[in-house]
Amino acid sequence: MSTTQEGAKNQTMNQHLRSEPIPFIDVGAQRRRLGASLDAAVKRVLDHCQFVNGPEVFELEKQLAAYSGAKHVIGCASGTDAILMVMMAKNIGPGDAVFCPSFTFIATASPVARTGATPVYVDVDEATFNMSPESLKSGIATARKAGLKPAAVIPVDLFGQPADHDAIAEIARAEGLFVLDDAAQGFGASYKGRKLGTFGHATATSFFPAKPLGCFGDGGAIFTDDDELAATLRSIRVHGQGVDKYDNVRLGLTGRLDTMQAAVLIEKLKIFDDEVAARNKVAERYARGLSNVVTVPRLSPGNTSVWAQYTIRLPEGTDRDGFAAALKAQGVPTAIYYGKSMHQQTAYKHYPVAEGGLPACESLSQDVISLPMHAYLTEADQERVIAAVRGALAG
Repeated sequence: MSTTQEGAKNQTMNQHLRSEPIPFIDVGAQRRRLGASLDAAVKRVLDHCQFVNGPEVFELEKQLAAYSGAKHVIGCASGTDAILMVMMAKNIGPGDAVFCPSFTFIATASPVARTGATPVYVDVDEATFNMSPESLKSGIATARKAGLKPAAVIPVDLFGQPADHDAIAEIARAEGLFVLDDAAQGFGASYKGRKLGTFGHATATSFFPAKPLGCFGDGGAIFTDDDELAATLRSIRVHGQGVDKYDNVRLGLTGRLDTMQAAVLIEKLKIFDDEVAARNKVAERYARGLSNVVTVPRLSPGNTSVWAQYTIRLPEGTDRDGFAAALKAQGVPTAIYYGKSMHQQTAYKHYPVAEGGLPACESLSQDVISLPMHAYLTEADQERVIAAVRGALAG
């Protein structure tokens, strides 16, 4: 083979390697890392056959309580059920207003609507993507004018960063609101030196596989220091069961965390802090490489993030679809969280919006896009993402 032919062959091979897609979230790499320990954990469940409320569920709850600092942890079937169960435990229902940021996943508001209560949408801070305390105040005024009783607020720790919990708690105290922290994307993050799980009256999280701490199916948990609330939640997750399993003392549901998923999570929790540290290194590299061409995420002072997503804002006027296509051609996947805020979605747009509207939510829905983010992104792949973003914007 001639030198020219050899060079052409190498160039073709290099192009092929460069175009190999980067995983947006690499669950497989984590599975390979844990390997035998996961296999052994699953085998233990298969051997003892306690598939519902087995010992791993209670061991996981114990470990999550120690990790977060919460007094009680109640495992459940999903992050959505976690929110629904708390709403049920607090008797939230028709005539009640529950305040939710509109720029988040629908699972924050859908359990509220299912109870018959009214989600009231509030705006977010454009820099942090999290609930705006000022818009919350406006939302409370809106609810009262509509004849609704302000009952609860659900701040969301979006994309992995804690919400402004002190400011929200102050408003909640003044207004008599129950506070449920939606940490579906933020579990493991810290607010002013404290892990999420102890802010508000209760915290809900999700263990969906794509989450920083995810299982191999659906799963969730509720954290609280309230003894009475914890007991009620444990009843609700098993059909509202009382002391006697055939004496159901309240309305409930089948909201249990599967034993197999608990076993998986116990193993994943062992490497969780290491993975969070790796995610933060990726975020730091992205910020260094991209901050002069896009708006990168900003952490509030005193906060840490688990970087459930790394979401940037594109320059005004950028063709977002064209940008995503350009990155895809380079083997760099993207995702849009969220192309429509909740108040813009068909089944939810009839619910009230805080006075003054939701301009930040609507603006973010137009120009955000998320880049690959996980603990197993190599430095070479991180640089490849950075180069693809810069190239697409330069073109």
